Amino acid sequence: MKNNPIRQEYAKLMRRNPTLAERSLWRELRDRRLAGYKFRRQQQLGYYIADFVCYEAKLIVELDGDIHDSPLHEVNDSERSEALNKLGFRVIRFWNDDVFDKMSFVLKRIQEEVQKRLPSPPTPLP
Repeated sequence: MKNNPIRQEYAKLMRRNPTLAERSLWRELRDRRLAGYKFRRQQQLGYYIADFVCYEAKLIVELDGDIHDSPLHEVNDSERSEALNKLGFRVIRFWNDDVFDKMSFVLKRIQEEVQKRLPSPPTPLP
């Protein structure tokens, strides 16, 4: 699916204005800091913009705040995950509070998911 220029601009805006939880997790994922795996943030995938994506492992990490605790958002999140799964991605979700209170758990869980989908770590760049 071709990228929509309006959504691309929105993704750029979101990269420039991350939430505190996104900023905190990005510090841990950027520059291949998590076991050498490359993550990108606020990436357009079809109709959606994913918080964090590891393209090699086809893994999406989404961070959810309190607004996602409503029944309407639960349905939307489920439909969104299903659509992204159809594109071949695995979606895992964490609450913002998990990033603040259990960062080591979050990172371990992300690394486990990447390793399930991409068993050997990437070779370092020269």
